[in-house]
Amino acid sequence: MADYLVIVESPAKAKTIERYLGKKYKVKASLGHVRDLPKSQMGVDVDNEFEPKYITIRGKGPVLKDLKTAAKKAKKVYLAADPDREGEAIAWHLAHSLDIDESSECRVVFNEITKEAIKDSFKQPRTIDSHLVDAQQARRILDRLVGYNISPILWKKVKKGLSAGRVQSVALKIIVDRENEIKKFVPEEYWTIEADFLKDKEKFEGSFYGVDGKKQDLKNEDDVKTIQQRISGKDFSVEKVNKRERKRNPSLPFTTSSLQQEAARKLNFRAKKTMMIAQQLYEGIDLGGKQGTTGLITYMRTDSTRLSNSAKDDAKQYIESNYGSEYLGNNQKAKKQEGAQDAHEAIRPTGADRDPKAMKSILSRDQYRLYKLVWDRFVSSQMAPAVLDTMTVHLYNQGVEFRATGSEVKFKGFMKVYIEGRDDNKKEKDKLLPHLEEGMTVKAEEITPNQHFTQPPPRYTEARLVKTLEELGIGRPSTYAPTLDTIQRRGYVALDNKRFVPTELGEIVLEQLIEYFPEIIDLDFTKEMEDDLDAIEVGKEDWVSIIGDFYKDFQPRLEKAEKEMEEIEIKDEPAGIDCENCGHEMVYKMGRYGKFLACSNFPECRNTKPILKKIGVTCPKCQKGDVVERKSKKNRKFYGCDRYPDCEFISWDKPISRPCPKCDSLLVEKRAKKGTQITCTNCDYKEEPQS
Repeated sequence: MADYLVIVESPAKAKTIERYLGKKYKVKASLGHVRDLPKSQMGVDVDNEFEPKYITIRGKGPVLKDLKTAAKKAKKVYLAADPDREGEAIAWHLAHSLDIDESSECRVVFNEITKEAIKDSFKQPRTIDSHLVDAQQARRILDRLVGYNISPILWKKVKKGLSAGRVQSVALKIIVDRENEIKKFVPEEYWTIEADFLKDKEKFEGSFYGVDGKKQDLKNEDDVKTIQQRISGKDFSVEKVNKRERKRNPSLPFTTSSLQQEAARKLNFRAKKTMMIAQQLYEGIDLGGKQGTTGLITYMRTDSTRLSNSAKDDAKQYIESNYGSEYLGNNQKAKKQEGAQDAHEAIRPTGADRDPKAMKSILSRDQYRLYKLVWDRFVSSQMAPAVLDTMTVHLYNQGVEFRATGSEVKFKGFMKVYIEGRDDNKKEKDKLLPHLEEGMTVKAEEITPNQHFTQPPPRYTEARLVKTLEELGIGRPSTYAPTLDTIQRRGYVALDNKRFVPTELGEIVLEQLIEYFPEIIDLDFTKEMEDDLDAIEVGKEDWVSIIGDFYKDFQPRLEKAEKEMEEIEIKDEPAGIDCENCGHEMVYKMGRYGKFLACSNFPECRNTKPILKKIGVTCPKCQKGDVVERKSKKNRKFYGCDRYPDCEFISWDKPISRPCPKCDSLLVEKRAKKGTQITCTNCDYKEEPQS
């Protein structure tokens, strides 16, 4: 029998860690929490300093029994749950369940699952941090008080199955507020004037700036005509050329939030998927041979951009040997964001020498893509700034000024490895200008006025919402993905073109929360509560006092809502068609994946149908039905015949109405690097990609 028992959360970790520690250690998994508040009741005694009632989680009895048996036979038990608040709470619950003295040095933590990190952590075990446990317990009790008190009222007054949580309610408010901004938005007209200039045989572009040295906005067509009338001929004089060298610094390594944002931009990953794959890379991948299963990235729930000195040295050696000493950076300092716990390092690869190319054959496609993103960001963060030559040219004709700007990469620096994505999806392009000097004359080949209208603020994507929550100090790294998942599962929001749109149900729930529980959806209040939890974590505040202050104001609001909130009937929207089974009217219902059709005679008739969106193409297989847009169980869009199951035509690519000019077969739209490309499903016919 092994001398020492080590308890981790995940079985995947257990095997790897046991191999690193050797024969004297037995490593078992708790499979997450073993105790929690009961699901069937509040589980918090509000009259006795909010004492929680913990029970063994259903189904965890055999796991706990196995751990108790192993613990009794071991000389010492080490608790090695994840290195964060929740991990500390899991260790604390295990200590209570297994009769381990929490003041003993039973806790080990590590930020990465590598042999060196694991062995180092066992050289310096510590006691369970009661402040971390209190902070996690306070969050759990606070969320239980809010959820288990407000949700039953919403069930009774609005609709069954609803919930109200602190962070999810604020996220919903942010989405609804943006939708209201969009509804109230009044577009304003404005114009631009673009010019194609020619210097010798080289073309370059410029834009109208102003008149007589002053910037001028073009609000309507009359303003444009005034400028056009003032311009005389096609000759413009170059009156000023500004050249300067500009340095561009690399992005800092990933935090949980920035990883989720960048994975959404570059890989099209949802936050939940990003965290799932990051967990796999953290817990370990079988690299084969002597290496076996090894963690490839550090712990992925962090709001710190800090790097250890050993990680910096690791990157330095890789950069110097692969790119040269001129590519070494000056180790820009990590920025500590207000409210960040900063308990861990940034997310980084556990070894810079494991470059993505070497790992590609070992990892799945999605694992490889996310690992490459983490590796690229980490290595580039330790590289030298890029150096760009920028140039601004001022061109005049009768006092009318146009400006042309361009830049050229003089030294790539970190850009040789990685460039951060942009929320607006615009790719950065280096526009090179010809050699221009003051006093030169260039010709305007074409001057084109363009009418525009201001656009409303965009709806939130997952990435943009995560960024907003982080900037506002709402939630913490571990809460972002579950929060976004919850508001979708409850039917409060739906995704339209990968952007959040509030549903009628979401808006109704928010209205009730604003009226009866304004502090729950108040951004400042929620941020202050996060700050209070952070203060508990470092021992500056007492968790019972924090919860007590909250509940003192919360309890009267609950009583008022119970008495005064009116019952709201959410009427189903008629679909304008009858049920083919019973003849009753079909209505639109809201489900987990958006709207669907259901019979109004429910529960007597349980007929449901997806809402089919026709794309204007006759089915190429049966020539009778229409091709419609559908969604798979994994919410992936595909196309099929509306006569299914009589006709089983299916296509992942969008069919178009015209036939192939070469063989008369079906043409489809395929995704290409530069947009979409129309290709034939039968021959080699292709059209130029369209952005």
